[in-house]
Amino acid sequence: MLRIKVNGIGHEFSGDPDMPLLWYLRDVLQLPGTKFGCGVGLCGACTVHVEGAAMRSCATPMKGVNDKEVTTIEGLSARGDHAVQIAWKENNVPQCGYCQAGQIMQAVALLKQRPNPTDHDIDEFMQGNICRCGTYQRIRKAIKQAAGVKA
Repeated sequence: MLRIKVNGIGHEFSGDPDMPLLWYLRDVLQLPGTKFGCGVGLCGACTVHVEGAAMRSCATPMKGVNDKEVTTIEGLSARGDHAVQIAWKENNVPQCGYCQAGQIMQAVALLKQRPNPTDHDIDEFMQGNICRCGTYQRIRKAIKQAAGVKA
């Protein structure tokens, strides 16, 4: 039996310990904000926080999160009023929106590590999160706004 806390709520899991965390979040817990993209951890659409660090949930087995706390986009802010979410809206970052939950979760992790990121910091840390619509300049601007850094 595995134990996991998701968005502050404890859960027990007795299924396949190799099942990807992504499928547990989406199919079992019905948290659809975390998206399936590439399935091998390269695109970032499935990014969540595990113990506060950005992780690719499609490539993280359930056994890898036993006794750990996971935060999804739904758990970031119940009202969508996290500084990064507000900056995303104010800068019209999303186009199709598919990658945005993963982008936001990666950006929040960046700001925890580097509260005042440079362009280089942002480009480096966000590198593994792909936006097929190409909104990278708006993503950078929103991250700077959330950090209180002028764009």
